[in-house]
Amino acid sequence: MIDLNTVPSLPGVYLFKDSKGKVLYVGKAKNLRNRLKSYFQSDDLDPRKSKMVKLIKDFSYIVTSNEFEALVLEANLIKQHKPSFNVLLRDDKSYPYLRITVVEEWPKIDVVRKPKKDGNLYFGPYVPAQSMWEALSFIRRNFPIRTCKYRLNKPIRPCVQYQMKRCPAPCAGFISREDYMKGVNEVVLFLKGQKTELLNILYEKMQKLSHELKFEAAAKIRDQIRRLEKIFTQQRVVSQTLDDMDVIGVYIEDSKISVNTLFVRNGLLVGSNDWTVKKAFYESEGELIHAVIEALYSKEALIPPPIIVLENLPESLTEIKEWLKEKRGDFVELKTPSLEEEKALLDMALNNAKIHLQSKISPLETSLKELKQRLNLSEIPSKIGAFDVSTLFGSYSVGSFVYWQDGFFDKNLYRHLRIKEIQGIDDYSAMKEIVHRVVKKFNAELPEPDLILIDGGLGHLNAAIKVINELKEKLNVFAIAKDPDRLIFPDGRELVLEDKKPSSLLLKKIRNEAHRFAISYHKKLRKKATFESLLEKIQGIGKKRRLTLLKHFGSVSKIKAATVEEIASLQGFNLRLAGKVIEELNKIS
Repeated sequence: MIDLNTVPSLPGVYLFKDSKGKVLYVGKAKNLRNRLKSYFQSDDLDPRKSKMVKLIKDFSYIVTSNEFEALVLEANLIKQHKPSFNVLLRDDKSYPYLRITVVEEWPKIDVVRKPKKDGNLYFGPYVPAQSMWEALSFIRRNFPIRTCKYRLNKPIRPCVQYQMKRCPAPCAGFISREDYMKGVNEVVLFLKGQKTELLNILYEKMQKLSHELKFEAAAKIRDQIRRLEKIFTQQRVVSQTLDDMDVIGVYIEDSKISVNTLFVRNGLLVGSNDWTVKKAFYESEGELIHAVIEALYSKEALIPPPIIVLENLPESLTEIKEWLKEKRGDFVELKTPSLEEEKALLDMALNNAKIHLQSKISPLETSLKELKQRLNLSEIPSKIGAFDVSTLFGSYSVGSFVYWQDGFFDKNLYRHLRIKEIQGIDDYSAMKEIVHRVVKKFNAELPEPDLILIDGGLGHLNAAIKVINELKEKLNVFAIAKDPDRLIFPDGRELVLEDKKPSSLLLKKIRNEAHRFAISYHKKLRKKATFESLLEKIQGIGKKRRLTLLKHFGSVSKIKAATVEEIASLQGFNLRLAGKVIEELNKIS
């Protein structure tokens, strides 16, 4: 039982847990007690919140000194537990950066996945990484900067890169540091996209070499200028005036969230990335934006830029800015677009987020979306349970429950049930019994379905709904009747399922599986009973010996096919009794 009386009215972080102790959700609050009361003492819960609250069986909390500490702790706990109801940007990619080690005497250029606050220059992130490798390849061919990891505290023999004319060999003392740093500066200008300044430097260098009659060296600079002009025209320039910024577009459709981030550096669009989040919990758009920022920049491989552009600002703006400042080591501005260029970039991010989400929609998701609309459900049903009852003139009455989830039947969640309380033919009472026995296990032994199907007519449906109401559960329940196949709503309306629509075929498939599972159990009980009744007619074969034969052979036909010696070898049998078993079975059958 959730007890809120001991929760303090202080800032902190709370963790909701399921029956197995798994963390479902991590949240933060200015006032822990008030925040938790909003979950457990409110009758007006939206579907997302209601879905999560049903799963909560325990909670814990950690008090902090202020909201900022709560935010930092929340981000760390989300990263640690990866709760299913938090916004998680599920990609295992790291973000590649190009680094120029300017803190070294002879700087080098290399690729890193986790930038640090170490005084070096970092350029990126490059997403996809292919653009970064293309830039690095161009730099190696056109700029005199080393790429090796050798320590240059004493002269060494130059490597093959010098022979290929891709490195000026500072390791061997073949270039002065002043000239080497000029080359490093050219690489920095190239990576910053400062086209005019870089080309002016190269033009001056080419003219100087030409005046000095060093025509071969001047021709090399000329060729370098031509290659640079070509690659600059290919770069995606989004602005000549904008600073470094990330532009985050968030698109929501049904219960799915799509996020697109554009990485703009020095006016160049250096990368873009997409994520889809399926079932995250959030109470407002501001809370969702907060969660997206927190999830995105919790990654060690992503440095927040000085500006982040969003359609709407997040909740707890002061705290999230302070957190980003700590991550970056400098001030970070969160803003809605004010310039036309910023608006255009945000529109691009929002459009990409929408396109990415729609491109991920499978035929199954289309069917479920159609099902949501036809049944007027509040959310897309990704989990569906189905009940059926099977009997033969009131004998061996059984029930079945099958579970379908995200496109597959989960047989670990199937349940066979023998009808215990009802004698004779009474399908409605039998349905009540099996529904009661299964539904009371929801959120404890079984995950609660988004939709329940009853194999039968309106009477079966009403029987099931009565039990569910008695258990005070709020479930979407419908029946499927035959001849013709049709879905029956709780108010008696009917929806014909003979139209071959994907959603109709899915419903019938699940109903048929529940029927198959019930029939298979019914046949199994009848077969076992028939088998035992035949053995009971043989004198000298009691319950213990019947079980021995049942476990070893499994069927009457296999016992009849066995030799006297095989039966006699079983515990409790001898040759005389074994012969009698075979003889009597042949007489009976």
